[in-house]
Parts: sequence; structure tokens; C-alpha cells
Amino acid sequence: MRYWIFIGALLAPSGAFAFTPPAGCEAKLTIQSRNCLMTNIWTCEADADGEQWLALFNENGPTRLRKVDTEFQWLETYLFNPTRTEQMVVPADDPEALTELFATGYDTYDFIIRDAAGNGLRYVGYDRLTGEETVIDGEVLKNTEYAFDVLTEGGSVLEQREGRQYVSEAHRIFLFGESWDRDAPDLVRDSSPVEFIYPGEPGFFSNRPIYDCGAMLSSLEAQ
Repeated sequence: MRYWIFIGALLAPSGAFAFTPPAGCEAKLTIQSRNCLMTNIWTCEADADGEQWLALFNENGPTRLRKVDTEFQWLETYLFNPTRTEQMVVPADDPEALTELFATGYDTYDFIIRDAAGNGLRYVGYDRLTGEETVIDGEVLKNTEYAFDVLTEGGSVLEQREGRQYVSEAHRIFLFGESWDRDAPDLVRDSSPVEFIYPGEPGFFSNRPIYDCGAMLSSLEAQ
């Protein structure tokens, strides 16, 4: 698979890593966030209209690579440590739909992500616009509230998450915000965006996050 060749090239024997998008692709945006997270976004000529690739980094390097469509469905995901692949089962019973969210202020979803061995996880939840907007580094973002359950295909609940995050109408992506486990609402993780960096600006397509990094490893949220 071509993206595993690309992923392998990210990691050097020294443990350092460099980052450029694959051939035929164009780097679009870098987002530096709190909680020692950073996202690089690019598009590729071979993909369908509206599809984007998002690479998430923490202080140890790249953690996942995800392809999303214009509705922000998680079409393909490549994960590190350990390396593995996941694919969304399409069509979903209730696909995630940014169009619905922007039009009505509310969207539900119910979809399955399956790994290479055929094991599936079901994600069931909702996103709701609060009616408020936040401007971060010049970007107008809509504020959301969300909740979702992660279940086995047999119906056992593995995880329950809630939070507040952001969604960009311009880029058609969700952005991390505050999140917590439903049974521990006081333990809030804040991974909100801090900087939006475009081609030609310092820090564009960096290979390291810069905010809240230190001795404590960052926590990684599901998106």
C-alpha cells in the first residue's frame, strides 16, 4: 500500500522524523494545538473532490494518518505504535454529515470502523452547534458540543466520551477542544487549536508540536 511506504519514510533510524506530503499531493495547512498536538493537512490529485489527509503528531512523532471526505467521514486511518490500518464500512447506517450539521445545527452518526483483521468498532453519537463562534488566530470556528459511545459489534460499550470542540466551515474539518470520559467529567483534556499556519508562513508543515509539550506525554483523543 502506497501510504505505508510514505509512513515508513517519516521515521529515520535516529528516531528523528521529517515530513512532506507524498508525490501528487499538495500541503495545505498546519494546525498547532494545545496538549502537545499538531496536525498537517494535504490533498491529493488522485483522490475524490473534497477528500483530505490529516496527519496528527505528538511530541514523539506522527501518531496517525487519516483520510476524510467532505462530510468528515473517517474513510481510512493508518496508526502507529503499533502500526495498523482501519477502514470505515461504507455506506454507514448513519454517516457523519457536516452538511447536515451546518444546515440544521445537529447531526447524529452511527458507523463502523474495521481493522485489517476484520475486527470492528461501532461509533454512535452526535454533534451539536452551540450557536456561538470562536476566533482563533484569525480563523472563525463554530463551537460544538458532542458525545459518542464506542461499542463492539456485539453491543458492549467500551468507551463513552463527551466534550466541546470546534468545526471549520472553510476547511470542513472538526478541531479538537475539551474532552472527558462520561464517568469522569472533572478530568478535562484541552487540545484546542492555537495557530493556523499556511504555505510560506514560519512553521508551515512542521514536524513537531510546540504547545504544552514537556515531560508528560500528551493524551490522544479519538476524532
